[in-house]
Amino acid sequence: MAITQDEREFFAALGARVASLRKNAHITQVQMAETLGVSQQTINAYEAGSRRIPVSALPVLAKTLGIGLEELLGESGAAAKKRGPTPKLQQHMERISQLPKPQQRFVIQVLESVLAQRGR
Repeated sequence: MAITQDEREFFAALGARVASLRKNAHITQVQMAETLGVSQQTINAYEAGSRRIPVSALPVLAKTLGIGLEELLGESGAAAKKRGPTPKLQQHMERISQLPKPQQRFVIQVLESVLAQRGR
């Protein structure tokens, strides 16, 4: 099935948006590829618009970039919504959640200590 010009333009714009958001989040193509379970070359093809991003990958992309699906797809008004934690902070939180419970408690104690000192 041939791709229409509108579809080609949509995927080129989506790829450019993904590339820009990824770079702003300081995420490499290799890191993004690992997250999606594809090769770095596939990420490059997505960003160049020469390959379609599967619909099933969109929620993972949005979460990794710390944005909503609407913003990822370029819907107007989506940028005005609150974005939540920065992607790097979100990545750290996910890594911390995978630690054993005693180490999680330690990290929380350290954070609480630093935040308490900051509040003085």
